[in-house]
Amino acid sequence: MGRQTIKTKDLTKIGYHNDVSRSVAMAVVMRHFKHIAKEEILNMLSLLKDNPDEYLNDEQLGPLANTFVTKVKVQTFESYELLEKPAAYKVIGGKDIDGNAKRQMDLAMRLPISLQGALMPDAHTGYGLPVGGVLSADNAVIPYAVGIDIGCRMALSVFDLSEKYLQMNAYSLKKALGEFTHFGMDGGLEFAQDHEILERPEFGYTDLLKKLHGKAVKQLGSSGGGNHFVEFGLIELIAGNILDLPDGRYLAVLSHSGSRGLGAEVAKYYMKIAMDTCKLPREAQHLAWLSLNSAAGQEYWQSMNLAGDYASACHDRIHYNLAKAIGEKPIARVENHHNFAWEEWHNDKKVIVHRKGATPASKGELGIIPGNMISPGYLVVGKGNKDSLNSASHGAGRRLSRGGARETFTMSALKKQLSSAGVTLLGGTVEETPQAYKDIEKVMATQQSLVDVHGKFFPKIVRMNKE
Repeated sequence: MGRQTIKTKDLTKIGYHNDVSRSVAMAVVMRHFKHIAKEEILNMLSLLKDNPDEYLNDEQLGPLANTFVTKVKVQTFESYELLEKPAAYKVIGGKDIDGNAKRQMDLAMRLPISLQGALMPDAHTGYGLPVGGVLSADNAVIPYAVGIDIGCRMALSVFDLSEKYLQMNAYSLKKALGEFTHFGMDGGLEFAQDHEILERPEFGYTDLLKKLHGKAVKQLGSSGGGNHFVEFGLIELIAGNILDLPDGRYLAVLSHSGSRGLGAEVAKYYMKIAMDTCKLPREAQHLAWLSLNSAAGQEYWQSMNLAGDYASACHDRIHYNLAKAIGEKPIARVENHHNFAWEEWHNDKKVIVHRKGATPASKGELGIIPGNMISPGYLVVGKGNKDSLNSASHGAGRRLSRGGARETFTMSALKKQLSSAGVTLLGGTVEETPQAYKDIEKVMATQQSLVDVHGKFFPKIVRMNKE
């Protein structure tokens, strides 16, 4: 059965007159009951409203029951102490990971909700969790560990076109990138974009999501700044690859971007709620969490998932527009995301796994790990390594901060390097110069226990934001 279409008016009819109760009800349905018939769900919700005390200890319905027996408008807070020592976590490729990133991970693993962690070989200092950090938590989500760019992801489209096609049509491919992609913090494409995501009922669940719908419409199909990109290149597939295509080189589009203003606003809003209601020692306050037994936790969970789906929709439109521009349809598509939290089972326990700049790599799961604008990216298949919480790196990882790159490199030197490598750059800044990143070959060599490689992607025409 497909996605449920329960709306606010349905809940009002059965006596859900409080905005928080309606919001949490929507979140609980989407998380646990989306494949159950609508009439059955409404009957269950009606019974809960009339007898909330009977549902308070229910793992799935407890958060909703709480909205009927507590004053939901009153925000209280609880104080917590950090563990004396961090819980154990696995470091992969440790000698190339800076000490600050490890100290950030140590701090995160001292949270009383932290269960297991891992640092990927591309790890470097970030905000909240280090970039490349993976953390499982007990029935709680940490907005700052998910990050500002919720659901940031990679997407790859493969076309049945050869290297010769790219060489002969370089000008038209550059033109397509110029006309059918948009970069920057504000604005969007100059022509209307359509996608089912814009009709999702979740946009009506909270006042914040209602307010953000207009921005989502405007920014659909666009990309942000920083290290986000859209590029044409060649993917070289091995024999017997996971895409079930003949080995060889194919034209491909690779994109990297996230949930735009929608995700950023959701992140900031719930980070503040978490820090107001979960009091930690000052050095760890930014790692405040939301219990998934709370109304705010359920609201964030549904908003995070909507933002992740919106990020995917942006990639759908990017790839559709470029495919239409060149008059071709892709023969394969691969997508994976990071900066997200997943409900998973590890060590026989259901936990919330945060991957801040880490690729999901369960056994058989496809992913894309990019290098930099002149080094190859990799099409990979996860091995399901339990020590890494079924994760792998999400890229090469930064060697220098953006500020450090600006102080060290020049645009003229970058252009010379790109010319030597046969790569065309549209936009871009020295912040993304290849030397600002770790060596992707070393990163891949250190995670052979995490993923198998099925192909290499070579960038040829790259578009980024020009800041």
